[in-house]
Amino acid sequence: MSLFQILMLGASAFFAFKIYEHIQTLQDPEEPNYNSDNNYDLDEEEKTADTFSPFSADDLVEKADMAFEEGDNQKALALLNEANAKDENNEEILFKIAYILQQSGDNNEALKYYKDALSLDKKNEVVHNAMASLYRANAEYTSAKIHLKASLDIDPDNPITYYNYGNLLVDMESKEEAMQMYEKALELNPEFSEAQKELDKLQES
Repeated sequence: MSLFQILMLGASAFFAFKIYEHIQTLQDPEEPNYNSDNNYDLDEEEKTADTFSPFSADDLVEKADMAFEEGDNQKALALLNEANAKDENNEEILFKIAYILQQSGDNNEALKYYKDALSLDKKNEVVHNAMASLYRANAEYTSAKIHLKASLDIDPDNPITYYNYGNLLVDMESKEEAMQMYEKALELNPEFSEAQKELDKLQES
């Protein structure tokens, strides 16, 4: 899934559609030092899930958001991993870790975190879409279709899902079905220029 497609998911009201919104500067205690691996420099006996850093899980997530906005994915991922150690089974944290891993090209590891997030909320259409894109990238088309169908069962009026489905069908060389998906995406959102572009390609071929 391209960055454009991920950002387009922001149309939904669900929190995951608002990932990495603009975050105002926090009033935090003095910043700890990072070592060369972007981990906090703490004595070995201090490194527990509760004392991994002086910040709460929520603060770490917000700092990760700011690092991501600044283009520092490595630091964002380190902060999110610390947040995950403090607050296990947090769907938002798991989703954001997976997203950054996906953007960094580590699809297999990203898929693990998406699965963990989905296990906490099987009705999360964003995760279904993200997993479908990873399976599509790995040419695992059957698995990709399963997740796109699940996403449509949750929200049959999301143009992004139809667009993603159309892209999958193009890869599967199902031209007519792909055109139908792009047409449905445009029916739901006439201003969806990417869907129009892909539909035009198929009509001209």
